[in-house]
Amino acid sequence: MLKDKTILITGAANGLGKAWAENFCKEGAKVFACDVDGEGLSALEDQGITTQILDVSVSDEVKSFVDSALKSTGRVDVLFNNAGMGFGHKVDSFPDGIFEHHVAVHLFGTIYGMRYALPVMQEQGYGRVINTISRNAETNVQGTSAYAAAKAGVWAASRVAANENRDQDILINMIIPGPTNTKIWGKDMPHLQKPEDTFPTAKLLASLEIGGPTGKVFWDEKEYPMFNDENEILK
Repeated sequence: MLKDKTILITGAANGLGKAWAENFCKEGAKVFACDVDGEGLSALEDQGITTQILDVSVSDEVKSFVDSALKSTGRVDVLFNNAGMGFGHKVDSFPDGIFEHHVAVHLFGTIYGMRYALPVMQEQGYGRVINTISRNAETNVQGTSAYAAAKAGVWAASRVAANENRDQDILINMIIPGPTNTKIWGKDMPHLQKPEDTFPTAKLLASLEIGGPTGKVFWDEKEYPMFNDENEILK
């Protein structure tokens, strides 16, 4: 189902995005990957993946990413809004501008991706959008205020966008990767799952058939009830 599909992935120079880009490429998809890390992207170029260095917090740069894929293949079938980073500051002590930039990358980057990809998907009558979120959106872990706020915003915006496109074959869902050994921790965490372990869920959401779920959150190939009162909140 993924052969020759045009798949766009942001935040693809390492971690989750890189693992997804590599595996979708192996599935025969035409993969377009972007990141601010040009060095990390170079490894994907060697595998035949089209890369672009850009900052997803800048609207015009996201537009150029979507436009480039559209110009190359004539389609935008699947979009993964995945770019992001960790946040380790308390509300009363973060450096000037860092909270705003963090939200811009996670939330605005996701909004920009949908803003420019959805009109293309609407015109072609097909599209799958998958936005990376986190359980931090519903927890109160110290030092995660910007990350949690941004991911909660992604959840809300994704559900609205899904509802706005519910009468078309455009499915907009979210993926919780779960604790994964990526650069977001700032150090190696070998006890956590590998990025490629999350690919089955990414593939599931990219491959949904017409009439599939939309506006939902998935974790480990199953729907996850975000903001459910029964979910454990850290004290």
